[in-house]
Amino acid sequence: MGSSEHGDGQVLPFSISAFWVSGAPGFDQRLQTLRVTLGTRPKHPIPTDPVRRNGPSVYVRTERAETVQTFRSGTWSSDGRMDAGRGNALITPIRVLTMLLTISTDHSPATDLGYLLHKNPSTHQTSETGFGTVHVLYPEASEERCTVAVLVEVDPVGLVRNRRRSGGEFSLAQYVNDRPYAVSSFMSVALGRVLSTAMSGRSKERPDLAELAIPFVVRLPVTPCRGGESVARSLFEPLGYQVEAESIPLDVRFPEWGDSRYLDLTLSGTVRLQDLLSHLTVLLPVLDDDKHYYVGKDEIEKLMRRGGDWLPTHPEAELITHRYLRHHRELTREAMVQLLEDGTDPDAAEEAHDQEEAVVEKPISLNEQRIESVLGAVRSTGAKRVLDLGCGEGKLIAALLKEHGIDQVVGMDVSHRSLEIAARRLHLDSMAPRQRERVELIQGSLTYRDARLSGFDAACVIEVIEHLEPSRLDSFERVLFAHAQPRVVIVTTPNVEHNVRFETLPAGQLRHRDHRFEWTRAEFARWCESVGSRYGYSTVISGVGTDDPEVGSPTQMAVFSR
Repeated sequence: MGSSEHGDGQVLPFSISAFWVSGAPGFDQRLQTLRVTLGTRPKHPIPTDPVRRNGPSVYVRTERAETVQTFRSGTWSSDGRMDAGRGNALITPIRVLTMLLTISTDHSPATDLGYLLHKNPSTHQTSETGFGTVHVLYPEASEERCTVAVLVEVDPVGLVRNRRRSGGEFSLAQYVNDRPYAVSSFMSVALGRVLSTAMSGRSKERPDLAELAIPFVVRLPVTPCRGGESVARSLFEPLGYQVEAESIPLDVRFPEWGDSRYLDLTLSGTVRLQDLLSHLTVLLPVLDDDKHYYVGKDEIEKLMRRGGDWLPTHPEAELITHRYLRHHRELTREAMVQLLEDGTDPDAAEEAHDQEEAVVEKPISLNEQRIESVLGAVRSTGAKRVLDLGCGEGKLIAALLKEHGIDQVVGMDVSHRSLEIAARRLHLDSMAPRQRERVELIQGSLTYRDARLSGFDAACVIEVIEHLEPSRLDSFERVLFAHAQPRVVIVTTPNVEHNVRFETLPAGQLRHRDHRFEWTRAEFARWCESVGSRYGYSTVISGVGTDDPEVGSPTQMAVFSR
């Protein structure tokens, strides 16, 4: 507590506490903070999550700099000299565009975080970069909880001077953009610069702790995320993090404008600090889907160094690599080859596996029979808007577009390359405008909630679920049946009992190397019954292909209706 002399001579009490992340009317969400001068201390911004006063730094909570505020036990004026108990403190509220990331732990003693980061909790450290100043400070440091804040003050003038315009930018993009305050590749570079020793996993004072997975909470108040919450979850949840994401409105005064592409993101997980930092430095620019610098072959080496231990087994490895390398196709292909342990070209491997499955099923033209069976099911529902989930190279989409009763077809696949092939197969670049309006291809995962999947009459999931890990089936079910909720869902999957009838398929082997499982007829029926009862769908199961009296049809199909 302290006091302040207001303009009319009145002394007002005030509390020193914390800064606040506020909504800046008209332009997403910005950080509103203060410059604090204590005696002869130099001015510097000190924002952090709301915490108590700690150490040599002073934090003041404010919502609007131009008005007198009420906070906890008293009020303070927005301009005046205030007694902070350590002499007079001239507190001048300012609005700055500052990029912020905080990392907290309650692992006891929490102050050991300073040893892991090689940053003394009692000091405020700065580092100059080509794009601005990086601050590292500890807003709280106690035995019970410790938080480090990394702030990046981007120099807007420096950005304009050092950056080359890309052809796709609008004329004022160098001057009107989110780069100074939204967590992006600038933060990724800053982490690599100021926390390089921690990223190497070395700690002279606490070597055992450096190898220990401890609980961390990471806060990213303003995070650009192309693809929204579902993409953020698809990137971090497979790595063991709990993800809390809140969309930031375009303007809080006009809620009808909807949400921006920015998230207030919180990640919680028990992980080694070295791994946490490698995850952040790789995935922050992937979330943003942009980088502020030229991407060449040296970026592949950086990706291998920072992601080589976890990226090869990540279900979104292709998406991460594609975005990290700024959609450079040749670099992405080269990186994916290196990520695979056997050095196999991933696209060539996938094509080879698909061809193996096609050879197995060719004698009975099973793929054509599947497509015709699905088309018949779609026709019988009278669906106008149809989803093809896991659309691959677009064979079903091409067939659906021939159905004049269907107004819109949206194909989704996790593979960028498959979508590119589908676009070429469908001749999207030369398609008649009216026909082009009927079809859309989108990239996405079937195991993460996606608002783009809502509002459809029918969803087709053809030979897809067997490619999912069994542990991810629950997520797939929730995404499709609980959130998207199409009126009709059509699912096909192999009947493993019929595999004995394929002469070219070795005994006990699945039809495709990427299949995680193949169900018997009884197993598929139990799954359908369970899904239908939990989500309110009735189910009709049938076979596709020749119905063998002993082992059934080669493909089993379920039509869920509600």
